[in-house]
Amino acid sequence: MSPNQTLFLKTSPALPYVEMRSASHSSACYRTHSHDEFSFGVIDRGRADYHNRQHKNRVGAGVTVTINPGDVHACNPSGNRWSYRMLFVEAAWLGRLQQELTGTSQDYEPFPTLFETSAQTYQQFHRLFATLEHETNLLLAEGLLVEFLQPHFAALDRSATTTTRRDQPGLAAVRELIMDQLDHNLSLDTLCRLANLSRYQLIRRFKQVYGQTPHAYQLDQRIKKAKTLLRRDGYSVNTVAHELGFSDQAHFQRHFKQRLAITPGKYQSFFKPKPA
Repeated sequence: MSPNQTLFLKTSPALPYVEMRSASHSSACYRTHSHDEFSFGVIDRGRADYHNRQHKNRVGAGVTVTINPGDVHACNPSGNRWSYRMLFVEAAWLGRLQQELTGTSQDYEPFPTLFETSAQTYQQFHRLFATLEHETNLLLAEGLLVEFLQPHFAALDRSATTTTRRDQPGLAAVRELIMDQLDHNLSLDTLCRLANLSRYQLIRRFKQVYGQTPHAYQLDQRIKKAKTLLRRDGYSVNTVAHELGFSDQAHFQRHFKQRLAITPGKYQSFFKPKPA
């Protein structure tokens, strides 16, 4: 990170289910990845190439993006540096909110909008982010978050929310095995036998359903788990790398940085207790 770049990560003081990220004058690029959380963000300066759900767009300052859990995406600066802010909201919390406001019975429904250019939405995000950064009043913080989310609920189209990512039984079994054994280097032959598919069929169909090949999906899930472990006491970078099945610390650091643009050690440092 150059001297002109700044980055911070933190959890909202009032809302522990919201993680905040801000980057200024960044040139970092991100490998295609996904999140377990709902992600909402704005571009404050510069332009970026935004790929999500097979769509490619060039977006600029003032644009607000929405990324659903599991959406395979990438958003990288177009030409020069850019500045952006992100909010990562736990899917379980947002799913309960959807049930309250829309009467759905699912865990959560994905939002259909990839991005929008409304100045009003940008300003609303700006106010929300500034409040969540320091505010400890739960009622105020949560009220602003719900207010920001309400237009997204209104945009849900009941006729279009039937998922196109149906889990075929064999593919669901493969996904479950990957999730259950994140620390194991599973062979393609093992996954093919489980799904009763050929190598070509498995890779093609798994990517159609989950947006990534089985190997890329496993790496992505390992990095998500690593974020959780690095925020816990007693977990060193080396310990996390070992527990998640990476061949060595360098291998872990390379894949972590490709997806988050910072090293595991730097990420961990944002969540260590600060000296009084």
